[in-house]
Parts: sequence; C-alpha cells; structure tokens
Amino acid sequence: MQDFAQKLEAVDRVEILTLVDNYVDVLLAGGPGFTRPALAKGGKIPGNTLIAEHGLSLLITVFKDGGSHTVLLDTGYNSTTMLHNMDYLNVNPSNIEAVVLSHGHMDHSGGLYPLLEKLGRAVTVVAHPDVFRQRFLVRPQVGKLSFPVIADRGDLQSLNAQFVEASGPVFLAEDTILVSGEVPRTTDFEKGMPGAFLEEHGEMIPDAIRDDQAVLIKLAGRGLVVVSGRAHSGIINSVIYARQLTGESRVAAVIGGFHLSGSDMEPLIESTLSELKQLSPSLIMPMHCTGWNAIQRLQNEFPDSFVLSSVGTKLVLPREG
Repeated sequence: MQDFAQKLEAVDRVEILTLVDNYVDVLLAGGPGFTRPALAKGGKIPGNTLIAEHGLSLLITVFKDGGSHTVLLDTGYNSTTMLHNMDYLNVNPSNIEAVVLSHGHMDHSGGLYPLLEKLGRAVTVVAHPDVFRQRFLVRPQVGKLSFPVIADRGDLQSLNAQFVEASGPVFLAEDTILVSGEVPRTTDFEKGMPGAFLEEHGEMIPDAIRDDQAVLIKLAGRGLVVVSGRAHSGIINSVIYARQLTGESRVAAVIGGFHLSGSDMEPLIESTLSELKQLSPSLIMPMHCTGWNAIQRLQNEFPDSFVLSSVGTKLVLPREG
C-alpha cells in the first residue's frame, strides 16, 4: 500500500462534469463549488435539451502545475445519450485520455463503442477482466434474466482501444488518478447485489461483481476525492479501501453511485449514513443507483455538504489555500 501512497500525485483542482445520470432538471441553480448548465443559449431557449437515463458517465479533469488531464468514468446505458449530452454541453471528446469502466453492467458501458468510433484514435480503456463475462439476475416469480454483454476484446481492438485489463490498481494521467481495482469487502452490511449470478462450467454461481472499482484523486490540502460508478462492493468499502491504498485519511468528496436503491438495498441506508458520518466527507454528491429514499436521507443528514446531482452539473474542487 505504501508504494501507491507515495506514487499518487496530489492535484491543484478537480472538475467533474456529469454527462449521464438518472436525473435532470434544467431549472436548478448552481451554488458554491458547482455550476449548472444555462437554460438559454445566445438569448434563446433551445428546442433540444439534456437527456437523463438509468446510467452514469462522468468526465473527470485534474489540474496540476499548469497542466491538465481528462479521464472518462463510464459511458452511460444507451448508445446515444452520452454523446448527445457531450454535444449539448460543448464537450470536446478529443481531450479524453482514458476511459475507465467501473464494472461490466450495460448502464455503465453502453456508450463505449460509439465513443471509440467517434474518437477514431487509440485511447486507453481500463477495466477488470470480468467485464467480459455473461451475467444473470435471478428474481423470484421472474426467473433467470440475462444481462447484455457489452464489451468484447476483439471489438475493442478493432476500435484501437489500448485495453488495460487489470484486477488491481492502475495509475493514469501521470500518476494523478488511481483506479482502485477490486475493492475488498470489509464492512458487515455491504453484501453486494442480491440475485446476481455468473455461469461457470454449466453451473450458476453467485456473482460478487469483483470488477466493481472506483476512481481516486488526492486533492492537495483537502484529502481524497472518491468517485464511484455503482459501488457494488459498497460505498463505505470503497472509501475505506481508498484510504488504505493512498495513505490519506481525509475525505474531500464522495461522488457517484452509492448502490442503495430498491427494496433489497434500502435496509443498508442507515448503516451507510452512520459510517459516512464517521468519514466526514466535505462534499457528498450521490447519483444513479443511490435511490430517492437514500438521497433524501443524505440531504437531511449532510445539509452543508450535500449537492443534488443533475445531468450537466460541474463540480469544481480546488486545493486548500
């Protein structure tokens, strides 16, 4: 762990732009440390607008010593949503140096191939080997449902993806961004996704979703920025592991999917809130799979640090001082 702590470079500023999320409200106002898209362009309200869907995509830019690096975490569900929102927000995808897949589910990887086709150049894609596996969801009274398999090694190679297939941590952006790799399951309440299965040697086995991973950034003077895709391993486990990997105990921000939506996961809300209070992040921005009930509780319990996510929101996190 000490090697990762010494290698991760602290940055001067982090900007995180929400390209895809479950919620959009074009009338929301900005606030300290975050901006919202303008309602009008050139004095006119456009006939087009941002699109929300059950998916996630975050554009992460770090700044250090006058330079910057941009990495994309996840690519949304549908093949068109992320690119549409990029165009609406005037985002130039050519600045993207690498794409990180938080895990292999379709709502986080559906826009990957259209993005690679649009870029038309070699780009690094970081993912766990399990993103290629066929997955299933088994539900009472419904039976076995198969997930779409989004990623394919051959297709990625044909699109000039420089694929980094790793189960452990990976450094990007001149060592200013750390992809966590597999997150150890250490809490006693974060048990993963009920009903998730894989098929091995003709038998169905529980799917621990080992490919779940987060993006970690050290913000100078303020601590860690932990960005989760869906936190199938648990958002608290993700933050705990981030602190272990980096040797940084302070938590500047926890952003992304907290995996607390639906009847299976809502019983974890209160335990998650209790642990988050101990971690004391300066900013909390729950997204995607966090769920409405959990988001309401987070807003009530963290009134000074909570930011409501909406497509097009840009967080701007400067260093201390």
